[in-house]
Amino acid sequence: MERCVLLLVLLGVCCVALARGKPMEKKDRVHHDTPLSNLEHDDGENFDYDHEAFLGQEEAKTFDQLTPEESKERLGMIVDRMDEDHDGFVSMEEMKRWIKHAQKRWIYQDVDRQWQGHDVNGDSYVSWEEYRNATYGYIMDEPDSEDGISYRQMMERDERRFKMADSNKDGHADKEEFTAFLHPEEYDYMKDIVVIETMEDIDKNGDGLIDLNEYIGDMYNTDGDKADEPEWVRTEREQFTEFRDKNKDGHMDLTETRDWILPEDYDHAEAEAKHLVYESDTNQDGRLTKDEIVDKYDLFVGSQATDFGEALARHDEF
Repeated sequence: MERCVLLLVLLGVCCVALARGKPMEKKDRVHHDTPLSNLEHDDGENFDYDHEAFLGQEEAKTFDQLTPEESKERLGMIVDRMDEDHDGFVSMEEMKRWIKHAQKRWIYQDVDRQWQGHDVNGDSYVSWEEYRNATYGYIMDEPDSEDGISYRQMMERDERRFKMADSNKDGHADKEEFTAFLHPEEYDYMKDIVVIETMEDIDKNGDGLIDLNEYIGDMYNTDGDKADEPEWVRTEREQFTEFRDKNKDGHMDLTETRDWILPEDYDHAEAEAKHLVYESDTNQDGRLTKDEIVDKYDLFVGSQATDFGEALARHDEF
């Protein structure tokens, strides 16, 4: 239901913008790797960046209210969860996966919220029928809107994505598969559907390709005089010709579109995992024990003690 309403609102905004003949706000179709924190990463000053990277922004605030003893205790419990193979060590990969999980906590919260309204029979799975009825059941008999929005097409598109998210092809989605359905950009096996849906949004003539006019038209109303185009539009035209259209055939195909919207970004989680392991690995064996992590608890998590120490340091500056 929420996805459907949001899509309708977004489409409506775009249609209004076109009707008024005004430039649309530039869309960013590119899926970037989100920074782990907006704070400066300077361990010489404090470990605030590391706290938000390791815990997530909201959870880091919670730890700031704990005593050192409470902070260490909770950190120890986190270590047990990080040690996925239960071998008594946290590997670099396990550290990386934990950081990615902490950063995506808002996604899991969104899924939990939507799960309640779609697992109608309470069997811990969401079938396509359950999702379809909850999302489209009340509008399927309605005529398509004057803006050309086809509810049936939207439903067919969702069904295609749902079936792709159903990784074991058993006809229904467990919690992880439902997450992949709602947030496909977060899963490697769903990347193709992200590209296909993007191309369908932009490809107005239905030839399965994106030409220059379609590329620019997705982000700017091209009905006006080119002389009045903002500088960023001219830059985007150059980007398409020089970089997006790699084989210089005047179009972007599936591979070229994928390279555009899903670039190989810098892996922030991997870099932070390497940093945390390096700073905590006292015996330099490339992996961490619980004791090594808890001994460096101030690097991983905050507490009232560390906050108090930073407050004293700031006080001394004045």
